[in-house]
Amino acid sequence: MTQHIKTPSFSELMSAVKPASDEKSLVNIPANWMQGRTTYGGMSAALCYQAVITQHKDLPPLRSAQVNFIGPVGGSVSIETKVMRRGRSVAYISAEMTGEKGLATHAVFCFGESRESRLNKDFSVAPNVPNVEQSAEFFKSGLGPSFASNYDCLLSKGGHPISGSSEHEHYIWVRHKDQNANDLSALIGIADMPPPAVLPMFNDFAPISSMTWMMNFLSEDISTDDGWFLMRSAAEDAKQGYSSQDMQVWNSAGKLLISAQQSVALFY
Repeated sequence: MTQHIKTPSFSELMSAVKPASDEKSLVNIPANWMQGRTTYGGMSAALCYQAVITQHKDLPPLRSAQVNFIGPVGGSVSIETKVMRRGRSVAYISAEMTGEKGLATHAVFCFGESRESRLNKDFSVAPNVPNVEQSAEFFKSGLGPSFASNYDCLLSKGGHPISGSSEHEHYIWVRHKDQNANDLSALIGIADMPPPAVLPMFNDFAPISSMTWMMNFLSEDISTDDGWFLMRSAAEDAKQGYSSQDMQVWNSAGKLLISAQQSVALFY
């Protein structure tokens, strides 16, 4: 009789980030969070953030993050953090994830205290796209990378992956299947879920790899109905084996939570 081995959920993995020293945490990333030969980028970034807030207390709200995906990683990893600078209102803290093949992910998180300002306005407009009930499964016939099984994904607008589409922009409704994944680590972990915006243009499979990811966090209130977030990815160009894309994350009420940019390597 085959014994079923339960894999840890997203929230269980975050809880497993335990400090081995004042500046280093250890965690084991299971196979269901892999994307090809490396860990899904959103998981790597979320673990780096979790290590930072576990090791450094009383931080102000997160305002920005810059993440570099340097090499493949999986299984047992260590995450070392370092305070780069901490002033009266702003703190910069770095995190480096290392596996058996060396440095895999380097992230810098910028935290900043709130302050009074004469400007208090959202300049963005919520997109007018089909809602969750009007959207279709994003990955047809259960296809998709291993980590995608941890999410519910619905295509609101754009093309399906590897469908030879002319679309280079897509809107996807995404939520964690883990109902306990509802904090900022979980938002970081889900924000990288949409594949590169040019993937629907592919006619056949070819490897892709995120290289860099920059995020600005625009609200301390990240609540949303029933766990759903609307995500947009739009390619700005694709040439010489690389693509630049613009990304946003809204909650269910159309409030913009994250504005991001990503650089992607294409082997197509």
